[in-house]
Amino acid sequence: MRCVSDRYAVVGNPVGHSKSPRIHALFAAQTGQALSYDTMLVEPGNFASAAAGFRNQGGRGLNITVPFKEDAWGWVDVRTERAQRAGAVNTIVFHRDGASLGDNTDGVGLVTDLVRNHGVRIRGRRILVLGAGGAVRGVLQPLMAQEPAQLVLANRTAARALKLAQDFRVLGEIQGGGFQDIAGLRFDLIVNGTSAGLQGSVPPLGDDVLAVGGVCYDMVYGDQPTAFVRWGRAHNAAKALDGLGMLVEQAAESFHLWRGVRPDTAPVIETLRQG
Repeated sequence: MRCVSDRYAVVGNPVGHSKSPRIHALFAAQTGQALSYDTMLVEPGNFASAAAGFRNQGGRGLNITVPFKEDAWGWVDVRTERAQRAGAVNTIVFHRDGASLGDNTDGVGLVTDLVRNHGVRIRGRRILVLGAGGAVRGVLQPLMAQEPAQLVLANRTAARALKLAQDFRVLGEIQGGGFQDIAGLRFDLIVNGTSAGLQGSVPPLGDDVLAVGGVCYDMVYGDQPTAFVRWGRAHNAAKALDGLGMLVEQAAESFHLWRGVRPDTAPVIETLRQG
């Protein structure tokens, strides 16, 4: 008798490069869960029909990557509080009755990688977050929940950072501005949430912006050290980290939402590092 496994997928465009199928296959093997996980290439404008079709064919959950996180936010029946505030959904749970729950696990993935995997202290520290797009919006609530002494958003377009800071000010003191506004300030942790690294560049930062013993974290990752990781090393960061751990940790949070089991992420991160 054939074992029928639950179906999951990641939706995006492009999506062929995604490491998510491999990550969830490793999680499933580790935890003894029977499931399949595929990629779904969807054309812009077709998210709703693709998600509904997957659900109607018995799919149990979806991960959402660019450019559909905002589409998913608008499509789901119910959103968690963290997804509501993030304005984006990266995980959908389909209940047996067909209802859909949208969550955002990006921020908890970032914080878990920093705090648990790398021993980085956020509470009471001065945090600089570079960028003001969807990637940054998705991580602000979990960062603020760690109670940093200061959180500053810096973006090429200052107005976007100011608006984002205003949107999240109910969670605590968040400041926003342009890169020129952080001149003379020093930070214990700098998180790069811009897409500059994908083009091999780094936002314009002063040489003294990173405090002694400070940490740099790039939310993107690559087979080689990213431009921001290289910048951190050149500026004597105590740790200069890329976002591979964040990717695995946000996936683990999704897996837990779907399966009720929390996988051990350390061996999965190590496997991915090895190629």
